[in-house]
Amino acid sequence: MLTLSTTSLTGTTVRNRTGEDLGDIKDFMLDVDNGRVLYAVLDFGGFLGIGDKYFAVPLEALRPDTQSEQLVLDVDKAALGNAPGFDKNNWPVTP
Repeated sequence: MLTLSTTSLTGTTVRNRTGEDLGDIKDFMLDVDNGRVLYAVLDFGGFLGIGDKYFAVPLEALRPDTQSEQLVLDVDKAALGNAPGFDKNNWPVTP
């Protein structure tokens, strides 16, 4: 079993299977009542914090690459760029 702290994962680079840079992990959202992680927040695109899109990514969708100390998300970069995300000032509300 691989265990990592959220602190060590925040800022971790996320790439797809072909090695394209998809961004990095910005944060994790927790369900405090049930003691579980709801999703990781992927910071995608933009330049110097302008024009970024955030995506809520289920932890199950991320695969750790321990050799390169990155996370792998099986998604095409262009498809992700065209997908609706959310901006840093309007995070999704979960029930």
